[in-house]
Amino acid sequence: MQDHLTIVQHPLVQHKLTIMREKDTSTAVFRQLLREISQLLAYEVTYKLPLTTKVIETPMEEMESPTLAGRKLALISILRAGNGLLDGMLELIPSARVGFVGLYRDEKTLKPVQYYFKVPDMLEKRLVIVVDPMLATGNSSAAAVELLKKAGARDIRFLCLLAAPEGVARMKEAHPDVPIVTAALDERIDEAGYILPGLGDAGDRMFGTK
Repeated sequence: MQDHLTIVQHPLVQHKLTIMREKDTSTAVFRQLLREISQLLAYEVTYKLPLTTKVIETPMEEMESPTLAGRKLALISILRAGNGLLDGMLELIPSARVGFVGLYRDEKTLKPVQYYFKVPDMLEKRLVIVVDPMLATGNSSAAAVELLKKAGARDIRFLCLLAAPEGVARMKEAHPDVPIVTAALDERIDEAGYILPGLGDAGDRMFGTK
């Protein structure tokens, strides 16, 4: 394992991922599992959030108790497939601010093309977690992070369901300061830029558009 890459080995994560990989898993089940696995991955990516304390009253007595410090974090979804991870994470972190980066991959060049960008203010004062199920070529992910840095983001983490070595290398080259959290590092990408063995197109499987 590399220092910029964390692979979440939790048994529930690996079990749910196996079901998601199976080609006969239905859209409804795939969507539900993505929501569930995103919460488990969110636990890992937020593990070192800064804490402060505040004085509260329990039914028994007054105490000084830990609470999150700083501004509310920002969850940034790379459209459209990122929304599957976003939904589950928002159940765990309902107060998070939310943004969207719209990128699609040119099927001939495999390069990202931007079509939408809307993010929270004060990104420079927030922890920013970028979510996209698949880190394949890494081109779209690197482009999204670059846009966020231009918008002021300084503390960025990237969360994905699956990663390919090519995508991890591309992200490390472009953004060595951005740690990656994933459920699995697969073998490679094919000529079309899909992860192998992978699970197919996450967006198509989530929305039933194949």
